[in-house]
Amino acid sequence: MKYSELKPFPADFLWGASTSAYQVEGAWNEDGKGPSVIDARREYPEGTTDFKVASDHYHRYKEDIAMFAEIGLKSYRFSIAWTRIIPDGSGEINPAGIDFYHRLIDEILSHGIVPIVTMYHFDLPQALQEKGGWYNRETVDAFARYADVLFDEYGSKVKYWLTINEQNLMILQGAALGTLDEKLVNQKKNLYQQNHNMLVAQAKVMNSLHNKIPGAKIGPAPNIAVIYPATSKPEDILAAFNYNAIRNWLYLDMAARGEYNTLAWRYMEEKGYAPEILPGDMDILRSGKPDFIAFNYYTTQAVEASRGDGTDEVIRGGNKLLKSGEDGVHRGAANDHLPRTQFGTEIDPVGFRNTLREIYDRYHLPLLITENGLGLSTSWMRTEK
Repeated sequence: MKYSELKPFPADFLWGASTSAYQVEGAWNEDGKGPSVIDARREYPEGTTDFKVASDHYHRYKEDIAMFAEIGLKSYRFSIAWTRIIPDGSGEINPAGIDFYHRLIDEILSHGIVPIVTMYHFDLPQALQEKGGWYNRETVDAFARYADVLFDEYGSKVKYWLTINEQNLMILQGAALGTLDEKLVNQKKNLYQQNHNMLVAQAKVMNSLHNKIPGAKIGPAPNIAVIYPATSKPEDILAAFNYNAIRNWLYLDMAARGEYNTLAWRYMEEKGYAPEILPGDMDILRSGKPDFIAFNYYTTQAVEASRGDGTDEVIRGGNKLLKSGEDGVHRGAANDHLPRTQFGTEIDPVGFRNTLREIYDRYHLPLLITENGLGLSTSWMRTEK
C-alpha cells in the first residue's frame, strides 16, 4: 500500500538513543561496584575487547549528555548496573552506586531530556550466577527487591521504565549471551525455566511500580522481528507461523496478556522443555500489566520447513554462537530479496514496518522503539547497488 500523504510526527514524540551500562560505563570495579557475569567473562571474539573501560561514560557522562542535547535527543534510554546498586545482587545497598545514577539522571533532566531506564541488560550479578542465576527462584526475589530500590530512589525523576532487555534472545541465543549451561543434559529445559522465572520477576516489578508510583509507565523490551516463510509452500508458511510463536509471542503474550502462547507451550511440552510453574505463579503473571511494549529491531528472519535429517540448525550471520533453526521444528533460510550486513544478517527496513504493525495489531498498546540500527565494524556498508 502506497500512502499519498505521510503523517507528521507529533511534537512530543520521543526521539532518542539507547545505551547499556556495561557497554558504555567502564569503571567496572570502582566505587563499590560488584562483578557481573559480563565482568567475569574471559573469552571474547577475536578483534574485540572487554568492557572494563568501554566509553568511560561513568567519568564522562556530563560531556556525553551535553552532546546528546546538542544533536537534539529528546530521550535517553540507559540501563542501571544491578551490581552498582547491590554489588552481590541481594545484599547491602551501595551508596556510591545510588549517588552515581542520581547525578546521571539529574544531568539528563537538566538538558531537557527524558530519561528511560532499563533495569536489567544482560549484566546479572556474578554472585547470583554462582547460585544458579535465573534458574534459581531466589533471583526472582532479588530482582524484585532491586527494582523496589530503583523505584524508591529514582521514581520521582523517572517516568518510563523497562524491565528486562531482550529476554527472548537470552533464551534463543543462550550460548552467545551467557545463559546456556553446556554441562546440562537438557539445556533448553533449563533455559525455559529461566525464562519462566524472568517472566514472574517482570510481572512482580510491573505491579510494584504501579503500586508505588501510579503515574509511572513500565513495559518489557524484547527483540521482536517478523518471521518470513522461505517460499509460498504451505509447509514453509506453517514453519514461519510456528517460529513466530516461539521467537516472539511466547514472551509478549505473557507480558501483555498473562498467558502462555498456546503453540509455544505445546512446543515446550513436546520437546520436554516446559518449565515448572509454582502455585501462585499464574496469578502473578496475569496481574502484571505493561503500559506499553518496547522492542528492539535489527533484522528479520526467513525459515523453511524442517527437513528432519538433523541439518535444520544453521549458523546465522557468520557467528558460530548465533544459530537459526531447530531440528524437527524449522530450518533457518537465507532471504535472497534483502541485502546483508558484513556479518550476514539481513537489512530490512520494510520488515520494521511489518513488525510495528504485527505488534500493535496483536496487543493494541503504545509502542516504544528502544533499539534499531545496523551493526558494523566499519563505517560504511558496501552493497552491489
